[in-house]
Amino acid sequence: MLENESQNVLDGSKAFLDMLKNYENIKEKQQKIKDIEHQGDDYVHEIFEELNKTFITPIDHDDISKLASAFDDVLDNIDGTATRLVLYEIQKPEENMLKLAEVLLDQSIELRQAVYGLRNIKKSKETEKRCIEVNRLENVADDLYKTSIANLFKRNDAIEIMKLKEVYERIEFAIDRCEDAANVISDIVVKNS
Repeated sequence: MLENESQNVLDGSKAFLDMLKNYENIKEKQQKIKDIEHQGDDYVHEIFEELNKTFITPIDHDDISKLASAFDDVLDNIDGTATRLVLYEIQKPEENMLKLAEVLLDQSIELRQAVYGLRNIKKSKETEKRCIEVNRLENVADDLYKTSIANLFKRNDAIEIMKLKEVYERIEFAIDRCEDAANVISDIVVKNS
């Protein structure tokens, strides 16, 4: 179930990057992201239902819950960003938005592979490398985010600044939640090695 959810996060990240790279029909693309986010909600509900029925789990009950919630938060923020692009009538995404979306996609790829690596926890070095990479990518995103916000405040249109700042923040939140997921996976590896 966690593998399904991690694949769904990857699908959401791909759809979001596609929305920014091919910035047309954005309402339809935003709806596609919304559908992926709803699928993610279904996965989370399924995970929690199973957790409530299962006394013994292959990994710690609490870690499963934390990981499912972190993945849900990633998708919620991707969806929130796509929604704001439509609501705020953003005419064209900025270059750093694309770069941040690429970082988010790279993190999602690493997370998916890390989750698949939990099937063979005794070979945890590869899984841990992927978690470290997610954290490294979050640091890259922090620098991009700070530069982007600093550049926004050099503009004169206060309303546009507010809109774009919120879009950047949402992308950054999604990236931070990826780091949270990687940290949970790292904890699982440590506990089960």
